[in-house]
Amino acid sequence: MDKLTQYRQIVQEILKEYGEAQPAYGNIEVETIFDTQRDHYQIVHVGWEGQDWVHSCIIHIDIKGGKIWLQWNGTEDDIAADLVAAGVSKEDIVLGFQSPFMRKFTEYAVG
Repeated sequence: MDKLTQYRQIVQEILKEYGEAQPAYGNIEVETIFDTQRDHYQIVHVGWEGQDWVHSCIIHIDIKGGKIWLQWNGTEDDIAADLVAAGVSKEDIVLGFQSPFMRKFTEYAVG
């Protein structure tokens, strides 16, 4: 299996697990969105919490240039560590939500 196919599979498996977690309150749907042609992957919460409309991206991951870009992590979990545990090299993970300057101080790729 080539690296891109493997990374797609790993990202989808991890996000499927996160997509099973239902918010503790409100009438919120959890949407797992996979755009495998453009390699965009998200978990989105949509619904109502009392009188308030909820539409929030919880996790956003892209695969670009042979690397997995963690664009947003709105959970308390370390998704980068989940990726490493699933077999992804730290050199192939970019914390996209960190500024390019700050990325060099992490244990992950800078871009």
